[in-house]
Amino acid sequence: MNKWMKKSLVILFSIATLGLVTPPASLALEDKPSEDNFSKSNLSDSAIDSALKSVVKTVGIEQTEPERLKEDFLSTLIHEAEEKSFMKFGNKIGSVIENEFKDVIFPKIEEVITHYLNEEEDEQFKNLEISMPSAGTGEKIFHIYNKDTGEDVLRFHVRRENKPLEGYWFNFHYHTYHDSFVSHKDLGSIYWNKNTPPNWMNVH
Repeated sequence: MNKWMKKSLVILFSIATLGLVTPPASLALEDKPSEDNFSKSNLSDSAIDSALKSVVKTVGIEQTEPERLKEDFLSTLIHEAEEKSFMKFGNKIGSVIENEFKDVIFPKIEEVITHYLNEEEDEQFKNLEISMPSAGTGEKIFHIYNKDTGEDVLRFHVRRENKPLEGYWFNFHYHTYHDSFVSHKDLGSIYWNKNTPPNWMNVH
């Protein structure tokens, strides 16, 4: 194999594996002079294939496994968040606002959860769980909390607003631990009608 090709593969391997894995022995061998190089040209081709496969395999394991774990966990968390949201609404409210919630509000909830999870380090995201919603007229849709410490990290709420001459609206918002849940971060509002909405989690 040409020296420049061998050096290029060694450099590529080192960059791709962040220097954590030693290049294959076939790349570390010194070239022999003159006719030996030419007579082993077929072996050089197989060495190239072997080296490239080794790079792909090593990078695949080291780079995608943690990402895959986080993606799987995120997918499960978001699915549960949607389930808890509709549990909160109950049949009476859920049947009316379902489409608008899915189209307008929930994508924003998903974005917030995803952003928060991507900030987490050392796989702390594995300790996160979703609480149950509150019934009656309570605002809590669900809280995401650390099951080890019991502390909330995100709170998703919905507030009933009765606007004069308009009627009732459901205002969706969230709070984060970054400011001790003080600020009100808006996710949007969905109109109900002029009649008082039923209680949350009302299934009759």
